[in-house]
Amino acid sequence: MPVFEYEAMDAQGNAVTDTIESESSEQAISAIREQGLFPTRVTQKKVVRKVVAGGRRGGKKKAFVIGGVSSKQLNTFTRQLSTLTDAGIPVVQSLDILQRQMKPCALKNVLGDVADEVEGGMSLSEGMAKHPKAFDTLYTNMVKAGETGGMLDIVLNRLADFREKAARLKRKVIGALVYPVFVILAAGGILTFLVYKVIPKFIAMFEDLDVELPAPTRLLLAITNFATTYWYVVLLAPVALIVSYKLIRFTRTGRNVFDWMKFKIPLFGKILNKSAVSRFARTFGTLMGSGVPILEALNISRDTAGNALLSSAIQNVHDSVREGDPIAGPLGESRICEDMVVNMIDVGEETGNLDSMLLKIADNYDDEVDTAVEGLTSLMEPIMVITLGGIVGFIVISLFMPLIKLMSSL
Repeated sequence: MPVFEYEAMDAQGNAVTDTIESESSEQAISAIREQGLFPTRVTQKKVVRKVVAGGRRGGKKKAFVIGGVSSKQLNTFTRQLSTLTDAGIPVVQSLDILQRQMKPCALKNVLGDVADEVEGGMSLSEGMAKHPKAFDTLYTNMVKAGETGGMLDIVLNRLADFREKAARLKRKVIGALVYPVFVILAAGGILTFLVYKVIPKFIAMFEDLDVELPAPTRLLLAITNFATTYWYVVLLAPVALIVSYKLIRFTRTGRNVFDWMKFKIPLFGKILNKSAVSRFARTFGTLMGSGVPILEALNISRDTAGNALLSSAIQNVHDSVREGDPIAGPLGESRICEDMVVNMIDVGEETGNLDSMLLKIADNYDDEVDTAVEGLTSLMEPIMVITLGGIVGFIVISLFMPLIKLMSSL
């Protein structure tokens, strides 16, 4: 049976250090509390682990898989682990159950390693931290906070809710972009066919007719000649733009400029801003509610913000909090968050309900982003139809204007 080392306080406030045998850290904490003690730290004692044949649990070898751990798989695993832990099943047994029911995949291999490490004396968070490609800093720190506070089941449930809501918002945004992307690709295919197959035949006919061409027709022919003569420039230009974008984002100034531009894009800017603030509020609120210290929670929120400007603002908040100042002041100075957000955070600090206030902000912003995405999708449909119709109309008119002029002269 695993042995846990713990530090606790008795009713008189005296420190107590001892060990206890238990099936899991949750059961150990319950046993310590039954002794009239208040545990402040509970860690599983490290033991030397025997290596089974094949170097794996039960002698099983890792299955060969291609790719990493998908977000969908991790979300499902988190919810299932939360359910098993809430039912009182020990962590190692829960990991074994979830691993056995999985088809061969990267996560199945990772869970086998984590189960080995937990059974060998590591905590769950320590085992997960050894696999950063599967479990990021946010994930492992929340699990660590849950283990330390003796509420791993509650924290896993919060983590599952957090990941599922983030995935739901991401699916809505991606779903809203499917139609515009399809229309753009279809329009690009049609224009490519016209430029490389149809318009050159009209050019040859105009040369035979030897007629003076109107200005729109000359512009269309100039564009066509450039596209057909310098076709490699047309192909390489998007690649060059993408590579340049990646290189510029390697620099701090470049990241700040591009992320500032994202927030200033018409129509899309507000959606991106609200989405980034919602992610920060939900991450920070979930960490705070799970017992992660505020400075560490700010560091994790900064690293997972996904926007250089917001990360810089969170760093300023971190520095101010470290000096004893409140969160609302420096966050309001950044001008990234709306006044409503800053005021709600200020109220949350005053009332001691910062974590719940942050989650309310995230829920409110998620609803606003959802509504804005639906409205933008409805608005983009007629805009794209009108734009595509205008381009095709320009091409048709430019091609037929010389013919109409010729027929009029005859």
